Amino acid sequence: MIETPAVPPVETPAPTNVVAADDESIARAAELLRDGGVVAFPTETVYGLGADALNETALARIFRIKERPLDHPVIVHLAGAGALAEWARDVSDTARALAEAFWPGPLTLILQRAPEVPDAVTGGQDTVGLRVPEHPVAQALLEAFGRVCPEHRPVGLAAPSANKFGRVSPTTAAHVRADLGDAVDLVLDGGAAEVGIESTIVDVSGGEPAILRPGAISAEAIERVLGAPLQSPDAHAPRVPGARATHYAPRAKLRLVRRVELLEALASHKGHRIGVLALEVTVPRLAAGLQRVVPVIAARYAHELYANLRALDALNVGQILIEAPPRSPAWAAINDRLARATRSGEQGLDDAA
Repeated sequence: MIETPAVPPVETPAPTNVVAADDESIARAAELLRDGGVVAFPTETVYGLGADALNETALARIFRIKERPLDHPVIVHLAGAGALAEWARDVSDTARALAEAFWPGPLTLILQRAPEVPDAVTGGQDTVGLRVPEHPVAQALLEAFGRVCPEHRPVGLAAPSANKFGRVSPTTAAHVRADLGDAVDLVLDGGAAEVGIESTIVDVSGGEPAILRPGAISAEAIERVLGAPLQSPDAHAPRVPGARATHYAPRAKLRLVRRVELLEALASHKGHRIGVLALEVTVPRLAAGLQRVVPVIAARYAHELYANLRALDALNVGQILIEAPPRSPAWAAINDRLARATRSGEQGLDDAA
């Protein structure tokens, strides 16, 4: 009997545009950005798709890569609060107090734009979103970018989330690679994002401060600094990232359900492939591989939310059932993301794009 020689497994080559975020790769990334390149990098919230915020050609690449609507603004990331006056005009005492309290960190301030800020950054509006990220890789990249930029010009990186528009935000370099592939010049791998959901956005562009998108920094924490309540946004509020009715969507349809509804759905699913994101305890009548169980701790839930949605979506399920989390203020940002993601599944991604 002639034995057939074993066929060695085909090895998938490692992506060449994903690199560890060391000093050498950060310096290389800064030079790419100076020359109009696009670099994905970690922040404490999610991974951002960065470009020189004053380079309109580079900004156009971000919008093409993400398939992002041109009227949808992007946030400019700064090395420090000292750069505020370079990107915004009429910076109020309120804005400065919030910057002092929460920067570096997951807070974005909406202010009146400086004259040189491109329309591509603001979505054609008269306001601009600014924040100082806390992640050490983001900080190092901004500092390195400032060193290689021409002198006497503002330094900032426009950096929306590094994924296709309307989809689940990336919290690891692997997520960026899976979504965007070779379209990005370089991906700096700085590990998993610590917070896991996008920044809180507060409008301080005029009138009373208003929260436009909840995030890791709570309304209560902001109100303690202001000494006054935040207002609700009105019809004239600036457009901001991630605030459309539909967003943050995986491919599978999402449903928010109570535990009893979850159990009923699983009992009658009749062979349909379903994934579950459950609270605290596993659910019966479902294979362990098709469920993710998370504690009822808001910070932990947020940290793992997008990774869990991606993991369940990768199992090619037709539907993901999410056990509804608490409705308390600590869960406001999480419930905001889940509500938008659920509506995306109901209305279709065309509405989220």
